Amino acid sequence: MGAYVVVGAGLIGAATAWQLARRGHEVTVLERSTPANAEGGSHGSARILRYGYLDPFYARLVVDSRVEWDELERLAGERLIDSTGSLDFGSGRDPRALAAVLGRVGVEHELLTAAEAAARWPRFSFDDGDAGVLWHPAAGVIDAETAVSAMLRLARAAGARLETGRPVASVERAGAGHRVVSADGRTEEAEKVIVTAGGWLPDLLGDLSLPEAFLAGFPPLQVMQENAYHFPYRDASEGKWPTFIHKTPAILVYGLPGGRDAARRAGGAGQKVAEFNGGRPIRSAAAQTGEIDPVNRERVIAYVQRTLPGLVPEPYAETTCLFTNTPTEDFVIDTVEGVTVASPCSGHGAKFAPLLGRIIAESASGERAAPERFRVGG
Repeated sequence: MGAYVVVGAGLIGAATAWQLARRGHEVTVLERSTPANAEGGSHGSARILRYGYLDPFYARLVVDSRVEWDELERLAGERLIDSTGSLDFGSGRDPRALAAVLGRVGVEHELLTAAEAAARWPRFSFDDGDAGVLWHPAAGVIDAETAVSAMLRLARAAGARLETGRPVASVERAGAGHRVVSADGRTEEAEKVIVTAGGWLPDLLGDLSLPEAFLAGFPPLQVMQENAYHFPYRDASEGKWPTFIHKTPAILVYGLPGGRDAARRAGGAGQKVAEFNGGRPIRSAAAQTGEIDPVNRERVIAYVQRTLPGLVPEPYAETTCLFTNTPTEDFVIDTVEGVTVASPCSGHGAKFAPLLGRIIAESASGERAAPERFRVGG
């Protein structure tokens, strides 16, 4: 078994380290700060797990991913997913087409009229006429930070080593292997390197000793500093809110119970609501400011006033987060000359974390190539 260095300890890096270590590989994880820190894309307790994809490839991938999540919960001995169910609505979301895909991949669902949905979920305003509303009860909310901790704990129990405060500056060839150089000059030797650097990848990509042809075929990455807001429930005693995605020609919004991220006080909580890709582009994670866009804040507040009568349209908390997008919203997972670059990104990668960890581990070890559409030039 060869030695591996994994760069980054967010959801994908933690999943990859776990999947490698449980296969008997020697693994070192280098994390620039601390696992699931607030400057990355895996912090907090609220990420959506949903099956609603128009592309059957991704819908099937969620089904496979849920199997991996179930195993992870069993091995970790703790719950990582809170079942809430999910609603998809809006003329731009095409609930009927989504329902057809869920039927093909065997996911339980209901296609309702707007009136039927309004009777069941009066805290929402379903005003898109004949578009319909899709409900699938198997969806839920992933506790991202706890999931990272669980996967790293299992990885370390299998022999992996975690080094924090180790931002990576470059990867160099070193004989038949590689030398991973930290910003402070410290180095790690490895046969193979896996880079799961999230929003830092655009700055790092050119320093990984990758072939020019590989870099030329790599899809452009756009890092977005996104805005998210927490709105209080008008009546928290009404029961658990579902996650939702609502798309019209004017706006694409998602929402989910905020978990610990939304805890205002003992017994108080709220719904996390955000406009998808409603933030601003930045060069890389290093350029993030953490500043909320006031225009976007007003836009989302107006949306809540129109569409979510069950929420008080006054956010009590707000935050920024990072999305790293490819033009097609497909992930990138590919291995060349002993270096694997993994960017399961575009705002929808979290739900696949333990499965992607396995895919990345198999790609890096040569056991099995990643799906063609994830490969550079695929």
